[in-house]
Amino acid sequence: MKCLICKDGEMESAITTYFAQMSSCYVIIENVPCLKCKQCGEELFSASVLEKIDDILESLEKIASKIFIMDYAKAA
Repeated sequence: MKCLICKDGEMESAITTYFAQMSSCYVIIENVPCLKCKQCGEELFSASVLEKIDDILESLEKIASKIFIMDYAKAA
């Protein structure tokens, strides 16, 4: 698959770290599966991964204080 941003690089399976700023805290989710462009580094998440990230963020919003780090593989 070609990159949607640079139009030249190939997208390959990779693992990344997802950052989110919420109203009461910052969340870092490690080891999130994605497609990453070998040329420009653009990352693309599947719909199922984005749904799981939304679920994680919803559950953490109630319990997190300032910074929360979670491993995607352990939450999925």
